[in-house]
Amino acid sequence: MPLKIVRNDITKMQTEAMVNTANDYPTVGTGCDYAIYQAAGHEELLKYRKEKIGSVPEGEVFITPGFRTGCRYIIHAVSPLFVDGQSGEEDKLRSCYRKSLQLARKHNIKSLAFPLISTGGFGYPKEEGLRIAVDEINAFLLKHEMLVYLVVFDQKATRLGNQLYPDLESYIDENYVDEKREREYSGILFSAREFSTATLEEYIEPARGVRREKANFEHQSVANPFPQRAEAEESFGEEHENALEERMKHISDTFSEYLIYLIDSRGMSYPDVYKRAIVDKKVFSKIKNNPNAHPKKITAMCLCIGARLNLDQTRDLLARAGYALSPCDKTDIIFSYFIENQIYDMIELDIQLEEHGLPCLIS
Repeated sequence: MPLKIVRNDITKMQTEAMVNTANDYPTVGTGCDYAIYQAAGHEELLKYRKEKIGSVPEGEVFITPGFRTGCRYIIHAVSPLFVDGQSGEEDKLRSCYRKSLQLARKHNIKSLAFPLISTGGFGYPKEEGLRIAVDEINAFLLKHEMLVYLVVFDQKATRLGNQLYPDLESYIDENYVDEKREREYSGILFSAREFSTATLEEYIEPARGVRREKANFEHQSVANPFPQRAEAEESFGEEHENALEERMKHISDTFSEYLIYLIDSRGMSYPDVYKRAIVDKKVFSKIKNNPNAHPKKITAMCLCIGARLNLDQTRDLLARAGYALSPCDKTDIIFSYFIENQIYDMIELDIQLEEHGLPCLIS
C-alpha cells in the first residue's frame, strides 16, 4: 500500500495506531506530544508512562494503549533534538520511523498515522525530516502491507491550504482538458475545448493586424522606413541582448547540464535544491555528474520545485528529458499551479495531490 501524506490533526485520524513524538523522560512536551496526551487523557497516559515505561533514550520507541484517542495503541517515538545535523540526529530519526513500523507490525497493526517526527519543537529541518520519513516508510512498505499516513498539521500549512484550495479548483477547471481532440493548422495544436471557447474573431484578428501593418508601412516616409524596428532595437537594450546570448549558449544542453546551469546562475547551493525537492542526495549526484542522465518525470518535476523555476524554465527543463506538462493530466495541472504561483513546497504539493485523489510525487 502506498504512503499517504495528508493535512489533519493526528488525534482525529481513524487508524489502529498513531505515533507520538515523545520525550526521553516521563514528561509532556508541546505540539504533537501535548495534543495526544490531551486526547488520550493527560493524567492517565502520563501515569502509565511513569509507572510502566520510565525513561527511554532518543531513537527508541515504546507502545501504550490508546486510552481515549479511539486508537488501539499509541506508539511513542523518542524524538531526537536537532543540534547541528552532525550529532547523530539523522540516525536517531531514522530509528524512530523504522522501529515504530517494526513495533506496529509486531502488534499486527494494519493502519498507522505518523506526524513529521522532530520537525516541530525538536527543531529538525522540515524538508530533511520529510525526506527521511519517506525513505524509511517506503522501504518498509516495499516488504510489508500496512496503510501508513504521514500527517502534517500546523497553522501555517492550514492557512496556506485554505488560501490555495478555491483558487486551485478554479485553476484545474480552467486548464484541465477532459477529452482532448487535437487540431493541427499551420503547425498550431488546439484542443477541442480551447477551440470551442475561442471566438472566430480571435483567430481572424491577427490576419487583420497584418493587413493594417502593411497599409501603415506603405505610408511610412522614405527617411525612416522602419520606425518600429528602430524603436524595438532601442527598447531591447544591452541587458536583453546579453540574456538572449546567454540562453543561446545553452540551446543544446542536456537535462543535467541545463539544470546545473539554472542552479548556478541563480546562486543556489546544490544541497538547498535537492533538500527542497525531497530528492535523495545520491540521486541528485548521479544526475549532476552524468550529462546524459535521464531522470524519471517525477524526479524532474521535484527538481523544478527545488530549483524554484518559473513555468517557462520548468517546461524547458522537462523537455530536455523528453517530458511535457499535459492539460489532460491533473497531476501536471496542480504542479503547474504551484510553479506559476511560486509555491515551492513539496509537502503542500503532495497534500493537494492526495486531497484530489492523486499519487504523491515524493512517496
